[in-house]
Amino acid sequence: MSGATGVVSTRPRATSARLSRLPRQIRKYVLAAVLWIFALGFIAPLVWMVSSSLKRNIDVFTAPMRWIPHPIQWANYAEVWLGDHSMLRYFGNSLLVTSVSVAGDLITSSMAGYAFALLTFRGRNKVFFIYLSTAIVPSQLLLVPRFMFFQQVGLYNTLFALILPGLFTLYGTFLLRQFFIATPTELAEAARLDGASEWGVFWRIYLPLARPMLAALGIIRFVGSWNDYETPLVMLSDDSRYTIPLGLTQFVDGDGGLSAGLAMAASVSSVLPILIVFLIFQRQFVAALAFTGLK
Repeated sequence: MSGATGVVSTRPRATSARLSRLPRQIRKYVLAAVLWIFALGFIAPLVWMVSSSLKRNIDVFTAPMRWIPHPIQWANYAEVWLGDHSMLRYFGNSLLVTSVSVAGDLITSSMAGYAFALLTFRGRNKVFFIYLSTAIVPSQLLLVPRFMFFQQVGLYNTLFALILPGLFTLYGTFLLRQFFIATPTELAEAARLDGASEWGVFWRIYLPLARPMLAALGIIRFVGSWNDYETPLVMLSDDSRYTIPLGLTQFVDGDGGLSAGLAMAASVSSVLPILIVFLIFQRQFVAALAFTGLK
């Protein structure tokens, strides 16, 4: 009797549990559907760009839109890389400017952040406050003075006009300073007791700990420098020194209008280095975001 009673008594509980789970499952499906819609909204422009890069110019803006190109125009990529306005030249210029700027920024930001965070010297906080206050000046406001200065010193229309301003950034210094402040000091004190110099403490203790933050800063700076259109537009006049964002404007048809197929093929090619950098450093990038979230 007791067993039969137990079976009868457990059935209503199981039914109520299924009913209570049903709204939760519905909410889960609705949330998943909304997230998929947002994801497709972000992915659709990239898919359209890839599809358009394999179309003829007359097929790019046809209605209704055809996602799968027919016929497939692989010649667009051949023209972009081997044609009169080869991407190789723009690619080389962008690679040089971006790699030197990012490397320089990582070096100067890590050293300045360490000094502002952990070294004791007179007026440290005042100097950092003055440095921090320069953030209120929009970068667009400095373009004309920078243009006049580089013209006076003979750096206008050279890649140095793009590299030098990127070697020192307030954002990188602030990010690394906050990281070094939050890092425990016990390891550094132990190293100093063992006779390590201040440079040794920075190089052997703090800099390896800051690797995720440096990777995150490197990715952010790489994307910003690689996609910068404004500064090259003002500082460069010779198309042989153009970087990729300016180089994309060179793909025009016989009437002077934009050649959509070639421009999309060049755009797809320009995105690949950013994807490669992100895939290489994604673990450090996620670790840095998690660290900043915890703090």
